[in-house]
Formats: sequence, structure tokens, C-alpha cells
Amino acid sequence: MAKMKTHRGAAKRFKVTGTGKVVKFSSHKSHILEKKSAKRKRQLRHGQVASKADTKRVRELLPYK
Repeated sequence: MAKMKTHRGAAKRFKVTGTGKVVKFSSHKSHILEKKSAKRKRQLRHGQVASKADTKRVRELLPYK
């Protein structure tokens, strides 16, 4: 059986922790930052743990992570 390919788009957007949780990174951080508050921009720096449903989907896209 051939190797499965990693979905490159998903690989750039998600990270799998040591315990197997999937971390997603925040959007809305690339442009139009002037009107966003410092607090909002600071909170967008950190990733969030993906929901259970999203985790299942991402796992299929990242077979070797």
C-alpha cells in the first residue's frame, strides 16, 4: 500500500500536541490591525484546542502527526 500524503494546507494550520490534542491558530491577525484593540491582538497570538469534531477531521488530513 502506498504512503498516505499529508494535506499541506492542514499541516500549516494545525499542530498536534504531545498528548494528541489538535491546536488551531487564530485568524484575523494579518491585516487591518489598526482598529483592533491591543487586548484582542494579544489574545489572537495564542492557539486554541480544536473541538472534538474538528480533531477527527484534522487527524485524517495529518496521518503522520
